[in-house]
Amino acid sequence: MKKKRKKNKETLLTKVLNGISVILLACLMLWGLQVYCASGNNLTFAQISDAHYSSAKTNTSYRLLAESGELLQDAINQVNETPNVNFVMFTGDMINTPYQKELMSFISYANQLKYPWYAVLGNHDICIGGYLSKTLYINILNSHNKNFCFSKPYYAFTPQKGYRAISLDAVIDDRITANGQIDKEQLKWLDKELSKHKKDVVLIFVHMPPVEPLHSSRHQLLNSDEVLKIINKYKNPIGVFSGHYHTTKITQVGNVLHVSTPSLVSYPNAFRIVRINNQRNKVIFDIYFKETRYKDVQTRAKMMAFGSGTYYGAEKDRSGTYIIEKK
Repeated sequence: MKKKRKKNKETLLTKVLNGISVILLACLMLWGLQVYCASGNNLTFAQISDAHYSSAKTNTSYRLLAESGELLQDAINQVNETPNVNFVMFTGDMINTPYQKELMSFISYANQLKYPWYAVLGNHDICIGGYLSKTLYINILNSHNKNFCFSKPYYAFTPQKGYRAISLDAVIDDRITANGQIDKEQLKWLDKELSKHKKDVVLIFVHMPPVEPLHSSRHQLLNSDEVLKIINKYKNPIGVFSGHYHTTKITQVGNVLHVSTPSLVSYPNAFRIVRINNQRNKVIFDIYFKETRYKDVQTRAKMMAFGSGTYYGAEKDRSGTYIIEKK
């Protein structure tokens, strides 16, 4: 009788231990699934702006055009050394003068990237009334960039589930000006894109920023109020990434993060890496300021820049973590 009771006790203990093991295993599997899902919602991209690539051999202004190729190569090398980048976006003024040969040289550099790369037009990229028009520029990118498959200078794509990238064309091509404007047709298209992706993290790329990092009447997006009216209608996390002002600035307005990135070819000779963690109730933007490694060039660029501190920006404008709560 005692042996039977002992056996029953052993059987009960075994069942309890087995039950605990099952619960622990289930918890571990759930934790692993959460980690997997969280990692699957991460996205990383590089933003390079105002490379102003040129075949010039001498420098005649604050833009160190003679070193533009070296600086571009260094930025590309740094991006290639960065793990798990989803894509690279050039936010305008890829070339300094609108010649096809300059564009082809720039593309030969950009094609060294091991990640997909895209571009939005800047005012230096096209020739007003000349050969290198918007249409030709886009056709050349289509022909020489395997990941670029768009027929218009404004376009959108999904780099990963839960994200939507929107590239805008703000370049005025009927007169010579550094101001920008987004036409009515494109504004309607932008509104439609945003309405279709209310639950996604939206990344907007444009050369001329809708929120100025510093005031310049000669560089403004002339209808920024119309653009912001559309963007501000939507409450999902939105990041707007621009260049043009060669200035380092980050401004958060509610659910919209406005990021102005400096020029590669003038002080501070830098670009950005952006890592995004898309969580259930919030989105975390980790923004990293990446300076090129040619410190002698950067020193000369600083000496040639009037108000270099403005271009370099405050510490919070260079690198930082920005959180947007989901509503």
